[in-house]
Amino acid sequence: MGTSPTQVMAFPSIKAIVRDNGTAEVVVAGNSRIVPAGESLQDLRNNALALVVGEAQTLQRPVRVQIEDPEGHGELIVHPDNKIESVSYEPRTARRRAEAPATTPETAAPAVIETTPLTAPEPAAKPVETAPTPAAVSDAQPWPPAASEVTETAVEEPAPTRRSLKDTSFLVSAPVLEPATQGWRGVLTRLGIRMNPSDEELSEREDIRTVSQHWPGPRTIAVVNRKGGANKTPTVVMLSAILARYSGAATVAWDNNESQGTLGWRTEKGSHDRSVLDLIDSSTELLSPSTNAAEIAKFVHHQTADKFDVLRSDENEEGDHEVTAEEVDIAHQVLTRYYRLVVMDSGNTARAANWRRMIDHTNQLVVPVTAIEDRAEAARLTLQTLESRGGHDAELARNAVVIVSESTDAKRSMSGDALKRAKDEAERIAKGFEPFVRAVVRIPYDPALVNGPIRYEALQPATQRAWLAAAAAVAAGF
Repeated sequence: MGTSPTQVMAFPSIKAIVRDNGTAEVVVAGNSRIVPAGESLQDLRNNALALVVGEAQTLQRPVRVQIEDPEGHGELIVHPDNKIESVSYEPRTARRRAEAPATTPETAAPAVIETTPLTAPEPAAKPVETAPTPAAVSDAQPWPPAASEVTETAVEEPAPTRRSLKDTSFLVSAPVLEPATQGWRGVLTRLGIRMNPSDEELSEREDIRTVSQHWPGPRTIAVVNRKGGANKTPTVVMLSAILARYSGAATVAWDNNESQGTLGWRTEKGSHDRSVLDLIDSSTELLSPSTNAAEIAKFVHHQTADKFDVLRSDENEEGDHEVTAEEVDIAHQVLTRYYRLVVMDSGNTARAANWRRMIDHTNQLVVPVTAIEDRAEAARLTLQTLESRGGHDAELARNAVVIVSESTDAKRSMSGDALKRAKDEAERIAKGFEPFVRAVVRIPYDPALVNGPIRYEALQPATQRAWLAAAAAVAAGF
């Protein structure tokens, strides 16, 4: 892979600039190339690196990459075959301690990745500045002090005491910090240089730990908003999928609409047509001590990819049965025998008997809302109604989690400035709920949530991360 002096001189100067504001560019010989936008800062890094690999492939020789981004700085060697070698790396925190000026500028410079050909002369190593020794700190106070200045004081050592073996242990209880798997730190870890994870990765790990817990006894989540089109059903599906995937706990999504709901339309159908009414009719058998746990599969519809079950509402077009409060009690008793987590979808009538009895069984309330005023107002009135009832209902309202999704209606019909206004409206609504509930989480728009069956793997990475944060906020209330 050697290069001649002529080839080195002909190599154009390359800079890949990555900014915190979500933009990036690669400059080759003075010509700017816009880096494809991504869902996160890591996407920008990957896209910038892809352009650098492209330059290496064009030249058919390795290039040296000077990394400078919010996480740290260092050098990589990028080969045309996508192989990456590490030269050096220093985390940003250490650099700030060593190089930060006395006064911090108001605006931070953009992160820069500079590249040069592998055969270019390497800059001389910069000497590492070390802290001055105590002797150099002050001539007036030499270190160590002169012997004549030391006053000896007799110290009486305590007599050694024997400890009980019950008071000590050789086990280390502190958790082990696993190395980084994401970002440049993850790349360097895979190259054999162990790096600690970034704050963003640590936050994601904490959310995963939260949703992976098992609690003693079953937990019931109610997803409520008296306005249709508020994203109740997608919220039920996503919370069920994440909690089931990460915790491994038996999880069921229950469509507690008083007549016909839409949860069955947005999820996978099993090999039968049974609904909650069939489960209620067979409750005596299902609650019998001699019944095998696998018998519940006759009444629920398993989601093969997302690992939770769905209990559908009655879908008989000719039927007129409305679920009663007593039937909610029966169904809940059956489900909590077979499942650790019950996530309940709901209708739009807070006065219905089955709606009110659902609240009686609820451990955690979730209120979904889109960035449309009437949905937000309906959510506010739902919380106000519960708070006015006092007791358990009021406690649920105060401890609720509000999930604000960007409006799917707006996304289908808007573009440009209108989309920005929709985002601003979502932020305004989210801030409006914050003083009154335990947590508010925002979910970005994702076309995979608009129509048809909902699958976790079909979501964009940023949407998956947002729903993980939402599920962690819900689980924190258990």
